[in-house]
Amino acid sequence: MAAPVLNLSGVTKYLGNFALKDLSFSFPAGYIIGLIGTNGSGKTSLLHLLSGLYRQDQGIVQINGKSYPQDEKILHDELGFVFQEQLFDRRQTLSENAAFYGKYYSSYSQSDFHSFCRDFELQTDNRYRTLSKGEELKFQFAFALAHHPKLLLLDEPTANFDPQFRSRFLKCLKDFISDGRHSIVLATHLTADLDRIADYLLYLENGRILLASDIESMREQYRIVTGESYKIRLLPAELVIHTEPGEFGARAIVRHRHWVKYDRELAVTSPTVEDLMYFLTKRRHKK
Repeated sequence: MAAPVLNLSGVTKYLGNFALKDLSFSFPAGYIIGLIGTNGSGKTSLLHLLSGLYRQDQGIVQINGKSYPQDEKILHDELGFVFQEQLFDRRQTLSENAAFYGKYYSSYSQSDFHSFCRDFELQTDNRYRTLSKGEELKFQFAFALAHHPKLLLLDEPTANFDPQFRSRFLKCLKDFISDGRHSIVLATHLTADLDRIADYLLYLENGRILLASDIESMREQYRIVTGESYKIRLLPAELVIHTEPGEFGARAIVRHRHWVKYDRELAVTSPTVEDLMYFLTKRRHKK
């Protein structure tokens, strides 16, 4: 059996007044993992940990069965990333940047890089400093694809893309994993994108895991129930996670059980990623 793409056990990383705390999860290779959480929840810190920019203080981090520091060279070769940080030379052109940093990857192809840039409408003779934020992220994405990684780590790229390119970008991600051997971790606050393409969900809050699940199990496990307040109150109390009153009734997230018979006048739907994030965060803050 193939090793999981990510396998973390008891991982803690202290970062000043913040910490990633006791993270344990495992995801199979060949899928898109959506990483969600409010600002400051630890999404970027986790991506930096996976990329090798940070080292855990406790626990075990394995990526495709390999670990830092003993497999650092191999892991670096197998990882591609799109981060918000400025990691390239602003004085050089896109082509110069790609050629210089591409030397550090065994499978890098300058011709593939130029091909991706054409597809993404980037001029490779432009200097990096002239790029908009969206163009910087497109360049990082083109460079990452050009060195043919096994795992892509993507930190909030889609918010800086126009709607037309965002659709194209999401299709590229689906194509990237289509052979079942490549994987993606996508951190984003645009949860509608994850409803479209994610296979798994990892939800962080304040450095801790609130949820780690495949999307289909999540949709089967929970329901959003909307209707008159008194009918919501008649639901089995042990299944109701959080209820929110509204102007004309109430809305609740409940643990779904096949034996539960919902009142016909209640609207019952599977949650979107945004629903889940909203209600679980509300519940946590209420405690």
